[in-house]
Amino acid sequence: MHPGDDKQTNMKVFIGFDDTDTINAEAGTGKLARRFEALLPEGCRLWGVLRQQLLVDDRIPYTSHNSSACAVVLAREPSAADTLLERAIAHIEKESLPGSDPGLCLAHENGLSLARLMNFGVRCTKSIASQKEALAATRGFHLSGHGGTNDGVIGAAAAVGLTASGWSGRFIEFGRLRDLPDSVPVEELERCGMQVIPMDRDDVTPGTGDRVDTNGWLRPRLLGHRAVVVVVPAGPGLWRTPWGKRRKGGRSDKGKNDPGLK
Repeated sequence: MHPGDDKQTNMKVFIGFDDTDTINAEAGTGKLARRFEALLPEGCRLWGVLRQQLLVDDRIPYTSHNSSACAVVLAREPSAADTLLERAIAHIEKESLPGSDPGLCLAHENGLSLARLMNFGVRCTKSIASQKEALAATRGFHLSGHGGTNDGVIGAAAAVGLTASGWSGRFIEFGRLRDLPDSVPVEELERCGMQVIPMDRDDVTPGTGDRVDTNGWLRPRLLGHRAVVVVVPAGPGLWRTPWGKRRKGGRSDKGKNDPGLK
C-alpha cells in the first residue's frame, strides 16, 4: 500500500511541532517531526510530514522563516491517539533544545471542533496570534508547551489546522520522497502516491512515459488532501518542478535557525 492509499485505516492523527531548536542546532523542528516515525506504535504509520509557513513579521520572535511542522499519522484504531500523544510528548521533551520554546498539538480528523482549528491556522498566516487564542482554537484537542515561553504552542496549533484543511503546506517527508533520483518518471511518482499537476496555459497532462526533473529537491504540495507535484513544461516528454532548495539563513530575533525544516 503506497503513502497515498489510506483505505485500510480509520483515522488521520495530526501532530504539530514548533520552536524546538536553537542556533547551530544539528536538527531543527522538521527533522524532529520526521524522526517521530520511529516511535509510532503498532497499527500506525506515517502518511507524511508537512512544513507550514506562518506570518513573517518583525513583531514575531520567529526562527528564520517562521515555519512549523505537522506529522500526519494513519491509525487503524481511534484509541491509538492516546499512545501517540504519550510518545509525542516524550519525543519533544527529549529532542527539543534548551533555550527553545517548544509546543505540541495533537488532533484527529474525527474531532467536532476541527474547523475552528483550521480557521486559526489560516489566521496565523495573515496576522499575529496569542497563546490564549491557540488554546481556544484547540479546545477538545491537545495543546501543550514544553519549555521557555511556550510560544511554540501557537505554531504547533497552526500547523495542525493548516494541514487538516488539506490545502496548505509542503511535504518534507512522504514515502520514498528522499530516495528518488533527480529525474523521475511520472508513473513512478504516481506509484509513490504523488499526483503530478502541470502549471501550463494549455493544461497539457503529463504522460506516464514523461519524466520530471526535480532540481534535486522534490517537495510535493498538499492540495486537496493529496501530495501534488507541481510541474512546468521543459521540453518534449519532459517537465520540471518550478522551485529549488532555498539557501539557509534569514533573520532571527532569537538568534536561531531551522536547519531541519527543509
